[in-house]
Amino acid sequence: MFYKSTRNSNLKVDSAFAISQGISEDGGLFVPESIPGLTLDEIKYISGLSYSCRAAYIFKKYLTDFTDAEIQYCTDNAYSTKNFETENISEISHLFDGTYMLELWHGPTCAFKDMALQILPYFLTVSAKKLKIDKKIIILVATSGDTGKAALEGFKDVEGTQIMVFYPECGVSPMQKRQMTTQEGSNVGVCAVKGNFDDCQSGVKKIFTDNEIRAALDENSLMFSSANSINWGRLVPQVVYYISAYATLVSDEEISLGEKINIVVPTGNFGNILAAYYAKHMGLPVAKLICASNINNVLTDFIKTGVYDKNREFYPTCSPSMDILISSNLERLLYILTGENDQKIKEWFSLLATCGKYEVDEDVKKKLAEEFYGGFCDDNDTKAAISSVFDKYSYTCDTHTAVAVKVYEDYRKETGDKTKTLIASTASPYKFSASVLDAVCKEAEGMDEYDMIDKLYELSNIDIPQSLAQLKNKPVLFKECIDKTDMKDFVLKSFNIK
Repeated sequence: MFYKSTRNSNLKVDSAFAISQGISEDGGLFVPESIPGLTLDEIKYISGLSYSCRAAYIFKKYLTDFTDAEIQYCTDNAYSTKNFETENISEISHLFDGTYMLELWHGPTCAFKDMALQILPYFLTVSAKKLKIDKKIIILVATSGDTGKAALEGFKDVEGTQIMVFYPECGVSPMQKRQMTTQEGSNVGVCAVKGNFDDCQSGVKKIFTDNEIRAALDENSLMFSSANSINWGRLVPQVVYYISAYATLVSDEEISLGEKINIVVPTGNFGNILAAYYAKHMGLPVAKLICASNINNVLTDFIKTGVYDKNREFYPTCSPSMDILISSNLERLLYILTGENDQKIKEWFSLLATCGKYEVDEDVKKKLAEEFYGGFCDDNDTKAAISSVFDKYSYTCDTHTAVAVKVYEDYRKETGDKTKTLIASTASPYKFSASVLDAVCKEAEGMDEYDMIDKLYELSNIDIPQSLAQLKNKPVLFKECIDKTDMKDFVLKSFNIK
């Protein structure tokens, strides 16, 4: 299995190179040259395996330059009870008849990003050894809240690496900010940016493709890589949990083998739902992919019209990890839907960079409509969904998962589709206690973050994750805040690159 760049179809590299480099030098994203197949017999087989072994089985289809032993080493170390609170790694809760919550937040940072970022450091270090890279790897991360902490935790004290995380100063929850700014580790760095997530993401991508910085890195025996989902090593682990969830539903006799399901994903950067798309096109029986957005609904508009337009007001919301107007992983999908037409991709994303807008052709619009449904809701509807689910089912969901619930309800009303459905639950409600409490009891005012956690425990009876409870007494280690135009200089200074 080789990998191409979305902006250069002639480029062919193996997975170790794609993972270690993170992003192509031409600014494109690495994609597999083909999507490997998965049969129903294989799904039945892996239903009897542990999550670690399920993951290894899927990875062998994509990471063909890794040995079986290398893959098993990565999965065994990443997916264990030393990192996750449950032996199943992810859990499935039954919300109501035929609707299931795929809980992806039982890892060390209480968000779905742990599912990929616990294994990425192993992928990266194995890749570096395979390629005989003797440089220190600098991981640059832009985060809208959850990726940053998950990456910091994953790469903490990993030999041969350093990591720097940029987050929007006012664009994360208090708990997300505290998770990052109290991060321990000899190789970690955290910095706030005066701007939004798109400013952080654009800044990181510019640094990655800056020739001056690349030359300076070479002179200092350093190299960049990424822990964002622009890195294929971040995306492929996300494919696994959809396949694993389907296998579990089969083994639990909730669905029959071969029965199609819908998948609902709250997303801003499009990576999580793109992983579901890959799973579907491997052979997972999936009917509709339902893309749920908050009021920053650029993806909803795109799916419905084929016009991607980031020239709109940006809204800070109670689901901050989705407060995104530039969905970087969409580039991978469009590359597939255009038949790997790298010229169209370069044209469209050049327009996005210069004008903030592009429109895909009619063939791509048709394919989008066949595969995806897009919907969105505002903060009021998000909190109403939290309250409704809590009252009806005694289930507490976070603000991002609630967006998915609301959009799914709208989809069912609009279409009448009663296909069994899996909803990706992407974060613990404790990470967004203020908004969740405001939705279920209106008693958050005047409480600090830890009083809110205690109150939410009284109401929900969901165990408080130890990683969050321990934050209260940790000192804040990172207080730097810079202008978005200073990110390059900050990186150079932080890593003593001259």
